[in-house]
Amino acid sequence: METNLYLPTDYSAEKTETLSTVSAVQPYVYACVFSSLCIVTGLIWDISWHMSIGRDGLFAPPHLVIYIGAVVSGLFSGFQVLKTSFFSNPAEKAKAVKFWGIFYGSLGALFCIWGAIAMLTSAPFDDWWHNTYGLDVTILSPPHTLLAIGMMMIQFGTLIAVIASTNHLRENQSKTIHNWLFAIASGLLLTTFFTLFSEFLGKHRMHKALFYQIGCLLFPLYLITVARASKMKWAATATAAVYTLQLLLMLWVLPLFPASPRLGPVLNHIDHYQAFDFPLLVIFPAMMIDWLFLQLHTKKGWVKTVSAALAFLAVFFVVQWFFGTFLHTSVLARSWFFGGTSWYFGSDPNYQYRYSFRPENVDTGFTLIKGLMVAAVIALISGTIGYKWGSWMRKVQR
Repeated sequence: METNLYLPTDYSAEKTETLSTVSAVQPYVYACVFSSLCIVTGLIWDISWHMSIGRDGLFAPPHLVIYIGAVVSGLFSGFQVLKTSFFSNPAEKAKAVKFWGIFYGSLGALFCIWGAIAMLTSAPFDDWWHNTYGLDVTILSPPHTLLAIGMMMIQFGTLIAVIASTNHLRENQSKTIHNWLFAIASGLLLTTFFTLFSEFLGKHRMHKALFYQIGCLLFPLYLITVARASKMKWAATATAAVYTLQLLLMLWVLPLFPASPRLGPVLNHIDHYQAFDFPLLVIFPAMMIDWLFLQLHTKKGWVKTVSAALAFLAVFFVVQWFFGTFLHTSVLARSWFFGGTSWYFGSDPNYQYRYSFRPENVDTGFTLIKGLMVAAVIALISGTIGYKWGSWMRKVQR
């Protein structure tokens, strides 16, 4: 009778090898971070394309960049799953998620695979939609919604993969690369969130209570999640910094290239790309969240959550209200740095509210106070969800 024994010496060697290799970032994690960058870059480019050119197709350059992100993340994550499923030892399989009876893979890789499938499925659906109904009047049309779900699944999967890799590190191992990857992955996902909700977060709405309600729905949820999930001291700040840098680079680089409208009517005659929005100043409330988490590290979770959520609203309201006035009305904002002259080719360049707030987009007095009170409640709810979500992510090992 032949018996396979796991001798102590062999097991120790296997364990030592596992610990030494697990500290290194797996190739598919790097690939997924690259994919997330492609997705965000292509997404913002696509919005500028529609603002400047209008007509596009299935294989328009911005679409190709987005699809590259989907393909790269899907292939590398799929390879990781196949490698773990059929070429790994039992110890490595025990650290993976089992699905469909025979496959093993990390949770992050599974999210990336599902996201890639959703994104690639949305491509022909979007092409058919445009051929049938013409240009979209909103960002979240049905095919774009499927695409957005796929994109966020890939980016969330990337974030989970980075966190899981970080959680495998021992206390004496360097976390520098992991922290950088986490900041990039979380910042790019924040950029996607902002982009998808940018219709409600434009500079012309910054004196409206709804602007701050939407902001409190999105940003405390995400930034508190990041601050809780990561072992970085300034995780929310780093996330907001990556978001800010990504949007600024696209704001400054795209207008350097020529573009002309291909659809009519053309009311605003342009010869270069029209830039996307200037980033919101979320880096300041993000710094406040990180500072509070550091100061209150010995306090209970609900204390940190309530403090961070209310502080977010207070800082966000102050900086964004006055900066919104500058962005939308000041002559100084009409420069390449702030992108204040960016304007859709189909809109009248002499529109009377191009550089001023529409009366219905300005809340004052009790209306504003009541709206901010609603925003505070929203911030507390989203912050609580974010803290619990971050606590779960902090424990991810697979």
